[in-house]
Amino acid sequence: MNLIQRSYKKELLDNDDIPFEDIKKNMQELDFINTWLGGHNITLRGLEKLVADKKEISVCEIGCGGGNNLVAIKKWCDKKNIALQCVGIDIKNECIEFAKQNKFLKYCTDWIASDYKQVQFETRPDIIFSSLFCHHFPNEELITQLQWMKENSTAGFFINDLQRNIIAYHSIRVLTQLFSNSYLVKNDAPLSVARGLIKKEWEKIFESAGINQFEIQWQWAFRYLIIYRHG
Repeated sequence: MNLIQRSYKKELLDNDDIPFEDIKKNMQELDFINTWLGGHNITLRGLEKLVADKKEISVCEIGCGGGNNLVAIKKWCDKKNIALQCVGIDIKNECIEFAKQNKFLKYCTDWIASDYKQVQFETRPDIIFSSLFCHHFPNEELITQLQWMKENSTAGFFINDLQRNIIAYHSIRVLTQLFSNSYLVKNDAPLSVARGLIKKEWEKIFESAGINQFEIQWQWAFRYLIIYRHG
């Protein structure tokens, strides 16, 4: 795999004919990976940098899948005595129906099955974020995505996504072949790395989006935490 340029090979998960039981298995394994390789911790770092001293926040995740990232955020907010209201948006209705079954988020989350671009908020959330979502899109759509997150948040937004890196690519390829029981994870995990962006590419996309004030922080294991704060 040549990682000099982004791969635009379509991931299996982006197909419309994947049985939901297979998607469910994929989400469960991604939650395990996020837990043990620190993905959820990166999300919480992004949240913490935008929460400041607030004791009540509203958070929206685009591409929320089964809601595991929002569960991690809810647990963190509970420990910090921060009142939380969530919105989870995913284009796959099956994912939203699955997420609705999570009793831990039942009373604090509104679920929306939609393309995020079609969502119009009555009250804009404080923070919008995505995790392992951006690499599914071409650069041109990422420009629109950044602008949408900026326009629809009041405190700011953050992104938790993969760095395109040869070590990351081969490491996750070997690990998933050895330990994963999901054909989606085995195929898509290394491909996700190949579809990821590097820092200078992110900088160019932000420049094209007309957004100047942002931070890009490298995180273990081969991820970026990207943060934008409203002035």
